[in-house]
Amino acid sequence: MTSTRRWLLTTYKGTGHADTYKWTLPAWAGTLPDGRNYNTCPGASACAPLCYARTGTYQFRTVKAAHEANLMMVLDDLPGWEAAMTAELQHKRYRGGKYVRCHDAGDFFSPEYTAAWMRVMRSAPDVTFYAYTKSVSLFRECVEPDPPANFKWVYSLGGREDHLIDLETERHVDVFPDEEAVEAAGYTSRGDLGDLISILGPQKVGLPANGIKHLQKRQGTKRFSELQRERNARRRGPGKQFGSGQP
Repeated sequence: MTSTRRWLLTTYKGTGHADTYKWTLPAWAGTLPDGRNYNTCPGASACAPLCYARTGTYQFRTVKAAHEANLMMVLDDLPGWEAAMTAELQHKRYRGGKYVRCHDAGDFFSPEYTAAWMRVMRSAPDVTFYAYTKSVSLFRECVEPDPPANFKWVYSLGGREDHLIDLETERHVDVFPDEEAVEAAGYTSRGDLGDLISILGPQKVGLPANGIKHLQKRQGTKRFSELQRERNARRRGPGKQFGSGQP
């Protein structure tokens, strides 16, 4: 009798590309079953109450438990996770132009975890890895000096480090209330490429808000970047310099 293999990476349908897989953590902050608190999205700010991964199917009991198990594996035995991920990516399942999205929920939350991912990526040069991230300063230090050739990333607006992103030169994505707002701002929507436009398309990518009604109502007519600027201004208060206090 053969046992069913448990894959670390699961199939992902957000790209329009059949051969895409994903690694998922619990979104933002919470408490694990053993009582430990976590924050997998340290760069999150205005985006946090509008995050699709904190609602819907992501909160189903079995789904959430699987994502928490992923995080506990990383926290409790990072070398073991790295070895297991490295070994899995040698499987024939990942040959022939496959894509892996790092985090359809969660983010690169520490230098050690990020460095482990960089080694994993280098071990599988035929796979293209990609990610949205708000961990800008971490990437400046741990990724940008020597990124794996097969890793593509896009900075995501709506976080506490938006001010570190050069919107004129760096690839970035903003979340808009609808498609019309994307076009009016001169950004390019995902279209048939889905997520892959963020790594293969133009520099400025606009994502229309997802169809979750209560999240759309909270967002209103503002872009994530606009909501973040408003939050920064409230936190700074009159007479304070940018960056004083938490954005």
